[in-house]
Amino acid sequence: MNEALKQAKMAFEEGEIPVGAVVVSKNRIIGRGYNQTEKLQDVTAHAEMLAITSAANYLGSKYLPECRMYVTLEPCPMCAGALYWSQIGEVHYAASDSKRGFHHCNEHMLHPKTKVYTGLLKEESESLVLEFFRKLRE
Repeated sequence: MNEALKQAKMAFEEGEIPVGAVVVSKNRIIGRGYNQTEKLQDVTAHAEMLAITSAANYLGSKYLPECRMYVTLEPCPMCAGALYWSQIGEVHYAASDSKRGFHHCNEHMLHPKTKVYTGLLKEESESLVLEFFRKLRE
């Protein structure tokens, strides 16, 4: 999760909503991503989407059942759908997103075999998001 937080800080520095994600396979990071929707002018350029694509390219497979994703904020429904189709083995997210997180829409959006864990580095991830929006309002 520390590596995902580093990705989120990169997003923050670039004026993007600070969310970062990494995909791990066999204890090795094989995909990284941070929000780049403004930079790429692409509404689908969420951290999770970029990390999934990177991991799939690394493995040469669209399926990631032996992989774990670490992401600093609860995935949105779009990203949860991509995680579903990738059949990722585990999703670890730091902070919940009560407004746009997938649990808000449907807690069963991930693949039935995907294990979900929450709370790792929650405070750090939340404070980064809160700081981003505070600065945006100033």
